[in-house]
Amino acid sequence: MLRTLMGLMACAMLAACGGGQGLRTLDGGTTGPDEFSVLPAQPLIFPETNALPVPTPGGANPADPNPRAQAIAALGGQPLAAFAGGVPTSDGALVAQAARFGVSGDIRKTLATEDAAFRGRKSGFNVTGGDRYFAAYARQALDAYAELTRFRAAGVDVPSAPPAR
Repeated sequence: MLRTLMGLMACAMLAACGGGQGLRTLDGGTTGPDEFSVLPAQPLIFPETNALPVPTPGGANPADPNPRAQAIAALGGQPLAAFAGGVPTSDGALVAQAARFGVSGDIRKTLATEDAAFRGRKSGFNVTGGDRYFAAYARQALDAYAELTRFRAAGVDVPSAPPAR
């Protein structure tokens, strides 16, 4: 009986060491379709004539979705800013303020390297095998309701927020 119990415990400990999926378990354990891999297309537009337009290399198809422009419009911006290729003049002061301490040209690579090292340190032994992404980044998370209260106390006009759960 003791040998059986010890054998089962050894199997359980060995099974807990498996996986190695890191912090984020993205598959969710389902075999269904991936709802993020399909973008809805714009409605078809019937042209005035049957003449084909002249192709423009590098041009956009008006029927293809443009998630960047849609996100800009959803946040209250001008969707054409997605194609400007630079900073709009109305955002010049914002960019100057953000770059006042200097700008690193390889910031994306630096952040990716540092984040990979952080996730490597946080993805150690996982008994549950579940998603530990939010637990790993909990100390870096912003408490939205505390910030809302802080800004309101400072006299800043802030939008309403849904009630805290």
